[in-house]
Amino acid sequence: MFDAKGPMGFVFHVADQKYCEAFLNSSVTNHFLKMLAPTLDFKLGHILNLPFKTDLTKLIFDNASKAYLCSLNDWNSYEISWDFNNSSLLHSNYIQPKLKTTYDQLRFHWQEMTLEMQRLEKENNSIFIDAYGLKNELKSDVPLNEITLTCNPHYRYGGEKNEEELETLLLADTIKEFISYAVGCMFGRYSLDKPGIILANQGETVEDYLARVPDPTFEPDEDNVIPILDEGWFTDDITEHFRKFLKITFGEDHYEENMQFIVEALNVKKKKDYTVRDYFLTEFYNDHLKRYKKRPIYWLFSSPKGSFNALIYMHRYRPDTASVVLNDYLREFRTKLSARKENLEQVSISGSANPREKTDALKNLEKLRKVIDELEVYERETLYPLATKQIPIDLDNGVKFNYLLLGDALKKIPGLDAGEE
Repeated sequence: MFDAKGPMGFVFHVADQKYCEAFLNSSVTNHFLKMLAPTLDFKLGHILNLPFKTDLTKLIFDNASKAYLCSLNDWNSYEISWDFNNSSLLHSNYIQPKLKTTYDQLRFHWQEMTLEMQRLEKENNSIFIDAYGLKNELKSDVPLNEITLTCNPHYRYGGEKNEEELETLLLADTIKEFISYAVGCMFGRYSLDKPGIILANQGETVEDYLARVPDPTFEPDEDNVIPILDEGWFTDDITEHFRKFLKITFGEDHYEENMQFIVEALNVKKKKDYTVRDYFLTEFYNDHLKRYKKRPIYWLFSSPKGSFNALIYMHRYRPDTASVVLNDYLREFRTKLSARKENLEQVSISGSANPREKTDALKNLEKLRKVIDELEVYERETLYPLATKQIPIDLDNGVKFNYLLLGDALKKIPGLDAGEE
């Protein structure tokens, strides 16, 4: 072993590795470390002083191997893993026309996997306890909240939450992960037709995607700009993309039922009239920042008060991306808002409109004027100057450096600014 900020250990013989892993993860080792390092601030010397037995049953090796594969499969089911392939909800072993049925089957699999992991750890604990003569000192039981699988809500959320609360959180997060995968497919990072990452090199385009996936079931967005707005102002906005994605993955026969299941799963706080558009508008990007530890791969162009939002994929960014956002989306959006404003002005002075219609028109007019003013300031002071600079990025410099190059055009991420970490 060597001691450093991230200490590591290596076995002399590969055949011993699983035995060492099983021992270090056992209740016996935990018991010894409490004696060697009462504060649990254990160092290199504490680990090397552990009394490791070499005459152990092969069952230890087999159990450790199974536990390793279980943990590996769990880790690879989430997109922060390099070996992530696709959403668990789309796995052929579980997918059904109804999303709820699919989730129920997946959830059952997760429960079985968690219980199997618990059994393996308990069995290994029993063997080590017997080997070290600690029957009167230790128990082999392993609480569910110590089974360190992400699919295990008792470990993932912990605390004093009851079963219903844990299941609610797990369902919500599973649907959020499904949506995140869908957004990845929208940008060409992933594909329904091919496992793993498709586009992840700087400046790659739809043409590069089509070279790898010639006839895609779900086509990625052409210009790498997906608006996130309060209504369907654009046919390629994120909500419309997602609706199409859901129909393709689960079919159209149960589309409404599946969408309702998604909305109910996401609406943990039981907000009134909540929709999937509300999720994209108010929660999606925060979830993305949390998933990627404030190093987002999708960047959000956002006006000061969030009236205009457009998502891009960092790996498909080009120096003219800001110009595309400006000319094809921000200005187009403002034009549409101006048209609606003129229509409301006509209603407010129309002789055929009733008093309530006029009152509503005047109220909405005031809101529209504020939004249009906000967009004009955003264009004049932020987005237009940025678009004229045609700023290039280098992926090798990392998210933190590159994100800050686009300044106030992007949504501010607390902690990302230099000096804040």
